Amino acid sequence: MHNLTLTQISQGLEAGDFTSVEITQHFLDRIEALDKKDGGFNSFITVTPELALSDAKAADERRANGNATKWTGVPFAHKDIFCTDGTLTTCGSKMLGNFIPPYDATVVDNFKKQGAVCLGKTNMDEFAMGSSNETSYFGGVKNPWDKNRIPGGSSGGSAAAVAARLVPAATATDTGGSIRQPAALCGLTGLKPTYGRCSRFGMIAFASSLDQAGPMTRTAEDAAMMLNVMSSFDEKDSTSIDQAVPDYTATLSDNIKGKIIGLPKEYFPENLDPEMAATVRTAISEFEKLGCTIKEVSLPNTHLSIPAYYVVAPAECSANLSRMDGVRFGHRCEDPKDLSDLYCRSRGEGFGEEVKRRIMIGTYALSTGFYDAYYVKAQKIRRLIKDDFMTAFAEVDFIMGPTSPTPAFKAGEKTDDPVAMYLEDAFTIATNLAGLPGMSIPAGKVNDLPVGLQIIGNYWSEAGMLN
Repeated sequence: MHNLTLTQISQGLEAGDFTSVEITQHFLDRIEALDKKDGGFNSFITVTPELALSDAKAADERRANGNATKWTGVPFAHKDIFCTDGTLTTCGSKMLGNFIPPYDATVVDNFKKQGAVCLGKTNMDEFAMGSSNETSYFGGVKNPWDKNRIPGGSSGGSAAAVAARLVPAATATDTGGSIRQPAALCGLTGLKPTYGRCSRFGMIAFASSLDQAGPMTRTAEDAAMMLNVMSSFDEKDSTSIDQAVPDYTATLSDNIKGKIIGLPKEYFPENLDPEMAATVRTAISEFEKLGCTIKEVSLPNTHLSIPAYYVVAPAECSANLSRMDGVRFGHRCEDPKDLSDLYCRSRGEGFGEEVKRRIMIGTYALSTGFYDAYYVKAQKIRRLIKDDFMTAFAEVDFIMGPTSPTPAFKAGEKTDDPVAMYLEDAFTIATNLAGLPGMSIPAGKVNDLPVGLQIIGNYWSEAGMLN
């Protein structure tokens, strides 16, 4: 049963091929056998078997009474960045190692209303800061394709869990590529929607102007099914946009003949591994066979996306994480001498090295005398990057290229070189700065490891991308 897609599980439940309790227990057994024991994938931080089976039983009763939706009784998992009422929500950090929210994130609530069954919370880079899922306080996640390699980050737990068939699908978040990059490295489909498409209420913030929730699945069909639930306007989120939500599954098989696909020359630089470039170009040629036209375009400010991002994102994280002070919730140091000692030691003990690094960079960029030189200039560059995309989309319908510059690298290979780690998101960051939707789909393999093809669309073009 674990090889069934999300859509097939929904159809199987509707046909009566199995019950929600049966399919839920099957996945819980796989998690117990493959994830937590020595040598496991470590893709989950918290598993909730009793709650999941209780919800599955209620879903079966709901289905028997004729009140089922497509999602009733379907198992899945949440990235541990979404607040979940009554369930430990850590964001991969010691700082929130004892935090049990008294409310649900809007995305969590949307799935509950549809009758879905959550199996637990997946592992992640601490506060979503990382490209390899090695910064988690709860240990690194292993790539199911090769346990000596990383699954990508920060949504590496969601990616590994889906790739290892521990869950059929999982929620994820993307601040600079954290859905698309792990999807590519684990051979999955991952989609970051247009900024404002999914509510950020109850999604623990890293960089508020960049963070966006999205699905991690095996197929575009499953991603559409997930996005139908995740997308909603939310008055509790000031960045949520009141835009009608289409049925993303309705246009999946529409004809794409005549679509124009742009290939940015900046996404195929001379130093890109030749086998990587060839694999991605071969995948793109499939769209030509379906009647699409391929056209070279330019995104001239792409090389500025990483330096701009690593000013904007740390600046916003330094502001967002200031609430983690040991006073109201989260980790508190033992026997503080005074308020200053409480703040310093609680934050020093609670945050990991990468989080501290970004807080310090962000605080510096926002400080008096440097705000205009760094933060304001980065925001101006951000606008130039958006304008590049708008110029390209005046000529093409979609943009394609590699999702990541390399397949999954070995664990520990880049932990001592933050800049090398940051460069892993070279092709994904620009879409977050512009607020555009982007997705990664399987493109083939390089050295027997999966690589991804990235599809970038104009605002609100998720249905076309999935099609």
